[in-house]
Amino acid sequence: MAGHYAGGHSRSARAQQDRVARGLGWFSIGLGLAQVFAPRAVCRLVGMPAAPTFMRICGLRELACGIGILTRPERTPWLHARVAGDAIDIAALAGSALARSANGRRIAVAVAAVGGVAALDMYCGQTLSQADAKVPRHVTASISVHRPPEELYRYWRDFQNFPRIMPHIESVQPLGDDVFHWVALGPAGARVEWDSEVIDDMPNERLAWRSLEGSHIFNAGSVRFDSAPAGHGTCVTVELLYEPPAGTIGVTLAKLFGRDAGREVRADLLAFKTLMETGETAATGRPTFG
Repeated sequence: MAGHYAGGHSRSARAQQDRVARGLGWFSIGLGLAQVFAPRAVCRLVGMPAAPTFMRICGLRELACGIGILTRPERTPWLHARVAGDAIDIAALAGSALARSANGRRIAVAVAAVGGVAALDMYCGQTLSQADAKVPRHVTASISVHRPPEELYRYWRDFQNFPRIMPHIESVQPLGDDVFHWVALGPAGARVEWDSEVIDDMPNERLAWRSLEGSHIFNAGSVRFDSAPAGHGTCVTVELLYEPPAGTIGVTLAKLFGRDAGREVRADLLAFKTLMETGETAATGRPTFG
């Protein structure tokens, strides 16, 4: 499998945003601990009337977000949750300013501070999403099919068969010289299109392809057909590498491929196995990976 993509800069940007996100995660845990174990002191610090129960609830929210940011591979949802929490905090501070026992000056400072943190949360979440979308993703999956390699290779070599096992692929049209035009259906009927070329073809053994240079998206893939031991069919192994672009197309493509691309590839291979062994197409009703 071969291809050119700007992965180095993407990985650097992703690492930088990860560091900022981890800092926000530790900040969230520190604030949450203070709110849970010293709620009255935090209320006095920000100028609010004493509201220990409310402050402890906010602290538990901060702890959950901080732990999520630090431990989960997908940090963006937890950063978005922090933004929502920041909005709640600002509303609570503004509302408490009407109380007689409130310290208006401290509340104003607290609102400004929370607003600044909210802006950082929002910026970090957005840039992390963009950086994450540009990181090339590698997927591999295998399945055993009770058919000879020659039959499976012959079916796979005709890319126009793909819509039968990949429901989201609308069409694959040959353009000549082993170049094909792909049309896929994304969420809400959005279309994603690209051209690919065959770059490796070993009949009955291996087939590889990649998107043409200059395409809006980069993706490459290969499929290998290995005879199973004792003549029990064929082991079909698929490898995919793709780099969703930024912008609207990238969002559509990310939804099209799914968060768990490995699972989607295995589902497509299962549909291929069913078709090859029974002659019937498995109706899954799901948006699969192509």
